[in-house]
Amino acid sequence: MARKKKHAGHENHERWLVSYADFITLMFAFFVVMFASSQTDKGKAAQVSESIRKALEENQVASAIAGILGGTVDDKGKGNAMLRGPGGAKPEALYPEARQQILAELLPSLQFLSKELQAEIAGGKLQIKLQSRGLVVSLMEAAFFPSGEDAIDPRTYPTLEKIASAILALPNPVRLEGHTDSVPIHNVRFASNWELSAARAVAMLRLLNQRFQIPVERMAIAGYAETVPADTNDTAEGRARNRRVDLVILNKIGMEVEPPVTAPAKPAAPARH
Repeated sequence: MARKKKHAGHENHERWLVSYADFITLMFAFFVVMFASSQTDKGKAAQVSESIRKALEENQVASAIAGILGGTVDDKGKGNAMLRGPGGAKPEALYPEARQQILAELLPSLQFLSKELQAEIAGGKLQIKLQSRGLVVSLMEAAFFPSGEDAIDPRTYPTLEKIASAILALPNPVRLEGHTDSVPIHNVRFASNWELSAARAVAMLRLLNQRFQIPVERMAIAGYAETVPADTNDTAEGRARNRRVDLVILNKIGMEVEPPVTAPAKPAAPARH
């Protein structure tokens, strides 16, 4: 009997589909992980942005700082007075608690000046507020300067001495910012509000240096005229609040936009002949 010929096995030309399917599955898993990671980062960034915005809103900084000083709980359930999360310092850009900690840097000075200058604050002579850039002491023109002039009233020296003592107790630099209302000025000495606002800042710098020994290297001046109002210029009361000199004790955030200060060069010794 003749043997039957064995038919050649059918070659599977579609085996590559198995490997291709595995590859596609792995690629899909990879992109899912990448997408999830990016969404997590976006969510975290949005939360950080919202937290910082709320912390820096007016009248909410103090409550944010109080929350920090009260302590938080980290991811392991352990207490941490400054930062969330297990172990180590966190980048300021990602963790608003670190940024708020910078705001807390000047909290003791705020408390000291608020107590020492309680009468002046109640009398409307000055205001003290904590901003993202530092501690701002606003000196009202009506109390510290004659109208349209840059001479500081000597009767305010005791008040300025208290502020100077707080400045001397800190290493922070200070910006002296002159502001006016929107009413134009043009007298023999000042051709515009720009000259008046800058002159008042300079006068304050000289007094703090010469009378209270604050080094000039720690101070800078700026004149803003009417461009940065604290209140409306449509009422007499609002214009009065706009006429001021702000003493800004800068924190780390405020110093980020300041140019580096170097000690003045000593004059060269005269040549011997």
